[in-house]
Amino acid sequence: MTVDFKKYSDGLVPAIVQDYNTHKVLMLGFMDEEALHKTETTGRVTFYSRSKKRLWTKGEESGNFLELKSIAVDCDNDTLLIKAHPLGPVCHTGADTCWSERNHSEDFLFYLEDIINLRKKVSPDESYVASLFEKGINKIAQKVGEEAVELVIEAKDNNKDLFLNEAADLLFHYLILLNAKGFNLQQVLDILQKRHSKR
Repeated sequence: MTVDFKKYSDGLVPAIVQDYNTHKVLMLGFMDEEALHKTETTGRVTFYSRSKKRLWTKGEESGNFLELKSIAVDCDNDTLLIKAHPLGPVCHTGADTCWSERNHSEDFLFYLEDIINLRKKVSPDESYVASLFEKGINKIAQKVGEEAVELVIEAKDNNKDLFLNEAADLLFHYLILLNAKGFNLQQVLDILQKRHSKR
């Protein structure tokens, strides 16, 4: 791979970062030769920060690193496309991408549906979701039942953390079941909204 760092007077080339799994464009940074070398050797995406005037590894303060998957250079050898696995939100706003119109805390369940849809297509050895889909609808439905029972059990006690974690487990597996049946959360919400409007 040949990169023309001399094309720009500051020796920096644009580096577009794309999510390896979802293919969403996450952010844009700039790299010099040293930043590219560090990215390749450490496996964590590193830029040259024009404001800090130094190398900057994404996530060095927040812990939300970008794990390198691949690097490609464009036809003019002056722009990089980096595919990475984000270990947390990418944008300083808390969103998963710097082009999000909204923080995913507002529509996280729909975002989670997208992730489930992507995860089911990978190898079962790489994804818990894919392993469930490989076992079939009966196993997925059984898992929802198990999580529901565990939530009921925790509801009888006063351990807030255990109860909320079981609630999260049930909601997650419910989304998987919806997907497995060919439905989505919006369809369920539409029914609830229709019922609400009749009252």
